[in-house]
Amino acid sequence: MKVLMLHGVNHNMFGKRDPKQYGTITLDEINANLHQLGHELGAEVECYQTNHEGDMCERIHQAYFDHVDAVLINAGAWTHYSYAIRDALAVLTCPIVELHMSNIHAREEFRHHSVFAEIVKGQICGFGADSYLLALRAGVSAAQAQG
Repeated sequence: MKVLMLHGVNHNMFGKRDPKQYGTITLDEINANLHQLGHELGAEVECYQTNHEGDMCERIHQAYFDHVDAVLINAGAWTHYSYAIRDALAVLTCPIVELHMSNIHAREEFRHHSVFAEIVKGQICGFGADSYLLALRAGVSAAQAQG
């Protein structure tokens, strides 16, 4: 099973950026945790991060051609306004799980809306770095159910 984890804008700064919201865990540590859990679940996890919207769309397009079994996405601020990423995700036929470390519904009003909500299998938010692990479990389960 192949699972693609997409990290969005500014996530390369985890560990330095707003520790009150995101803690001190780094992106490398998050990815290592995903690889470890993926191994336990029998899934190969590929992690990708970019600060460039077009590059994110290109990687999503490649996921379609690679026939990935599930996509996990924490798009950061793009969640709230990127119709380009939403349209790229809509091409996929595999389960998509949206995730956020913070509870986006308990933050600023503009963060309450996700342009991806209508096309993803589900959303996980508010559990810090554990949101990633919960999303991986959900993505693997959904991909297995989809067959």
